[in-house]
Amino acid sequence: MNLGQESHTDLRDAVRALCNQFDSAYWQKVDEARAYPEAFVDALTKAGWMSALIPEEFGGSGLSLTEATVIMEAISRSGGNPGCCHGQMYNMNTLLRNGSPAQKKKYLPKIASGELRLQAMGVTEPTAGTDTTSIKTVAVKKGDRYVINGQKVWTSRLQHSELMLLLARTTPLSEVKKKSDGMSVFIVDKRDALDKGMSMRPIRNMVNHETNEVFFDNLEVPAENLVGEEGKGFRYILDGLNAERILIAAECIGDGYWFVERATAYAKDRVVFGRPIGQNQGVQFPIAEAYMEIEAANLMRYKAAALFDAKKHCGAEANMAKHLCAKASWEAANVCLQTHGGFGFAAEYDVERKFRETRLYLVAPISTNLILSYVAEHVLGLPRSF
Repeated sequence: MNLGQESHTDLRDAVRALCNQFDSAYWQKVDEARAYPEAFVDALTKAGWMSALIPEEFGGSGLSLTEATVIMEAISRSGGNPGCCHGQMYNMNTLLRNGSPAQKKKYLPKIASGELRLQAMGVTEPTAGTDTTSIKTVAVKKGDRYVINGQKVWTSRLQHSELMLLLARTTPLSEVKKKSDGMSVFIVDKRDALDKGMSMRPIRNMVNHETNEVFFDNLEVPAENLVGEEGKGFRYILDGLNAERILIAAECIGDGYWFVERATAYAKDRVVFGRPIGQNQGVQFPIAEAYMEIEAANLMRYKAAALFDAKKHCGAEANMAKHLCAKASWEAANVCLQTHGGFGFAAEYDVERKFRETRLYLVAPISTNLILSYVAEHVLGLPRSF
């Protein structure tokens, strides 16, 4: 297993070259306007990076998840925010691994070309949160259609996506042996659903991250849009969630390197009391420690991605990678802000924007405490805590 940065040099360089077309001024303008970076995502799409995981037979690049993480890392390290586009990467795995041949033929070529976007996943609910098995959104089959009622929250990028993967309960919780049974995944075409049983409300947040509350009121979805078998949706969605955690781990690594590089450069140039502040060990040591933490966390990112690509169990590794990388990035963010002093709060330096962006990942897509509980129970064999 090659865990070195040099193993994907050409890929990194190609993505970085595209990202360099979108400088700090671009991202500052997008952030200030609370806007979606349309031009950036369009450029990614045209270059083929948004279809990285789609097999070549459907018009994609046929890359591995490991290579997809390199793309996400490069975006973060360039100073961009991959939260605007990473959904298509991890959502793709649910469809690729569990979708029918007809669904793949229908959707994948159009996603690869950019005609359709699969950026959104409707899983989380206001009263369920991470307790996915307690979701209340239901889908009842009536003839050749499913009728869906319920509510989702934190459904990101739906305003900029034609397609959404939706998790709904098709068998009541009281009628299943395991809580994770009886849920199903559906492909929802927003063009057919919006104002015809589906509505959404944007959620304003501290990060410029497009996310929404979504409501379903007798939304009708064709039965052919069911992904895989009815009742097995939870295990299908895990393919996407594990990929999500690994991809976001890579984004955190990119952020972490960005923070360290910015802190290092500033510490070399900033002169106080007649000497560069980077000459002081009180400034040097935190930056060095942040760098070491990022390097160590990065190894778990590659391990988790390699297991996923080999189609081996990787739940523990995906969770640990996300946790360690998010933690390392957040520590690097604090070091970078502290190194910059007052200028770290000035928007023109980008530190405060990236500081806000990377803080999200200690909370979402799964909180730190839930990861610790998972490792305690499933890896260490400790009694279940909830």
